[in-house]
Amino acid sequence: MTKEHVLQALANAIEVQQPEEGLILHTDLGSQYTSEDSEKAVKEANIKQSFSRKGCPYDNACIESFHEILKKEEVYQTSYIDFKSARLALFHYIESWYNRKRIYLISSGSLAFRFTLPTHFFGRHPWLVFPVSSESC
Repeated sequence: MTKEHVLQALANAIEVQQPEEGLILHTDLGSQYTSEDSEKAVKEANIKQSFSRKGCPYDNACIESFHEILKKEEVYQTSYIDFKSARLALFHYIESWYNRKRIYLISSGSLAFRFTLPTHFFGRHPWLVFPVSSESC
């Protein structure tokens, strides 16, 4: 992924979601996120930038889990004819299925709970935010 992709994705997200002040953007330490252009774009949008610590895989565990699910349930199951169709299919999977209808499983000891995300709870921000403890790093 290039710096330009990151900047375009950030611009699109800001335009569509119109985040309130205080938003935190958490990424790894990739050069596309640490570039001067990325830092400038984040500051101009009044977004606080947060980075994973080097050698701590738990910082990005939630997004890594999402990528694994996305690949298993969509990418590896589909043959895309071009970039445009892939982009549309991935958008459809995330917005129509993953965020709204997919059944989630939470394990707590010997108990397991199944639930569907209540999208009305998330209002105009249907993404998930998971608290991640860094004490284990």
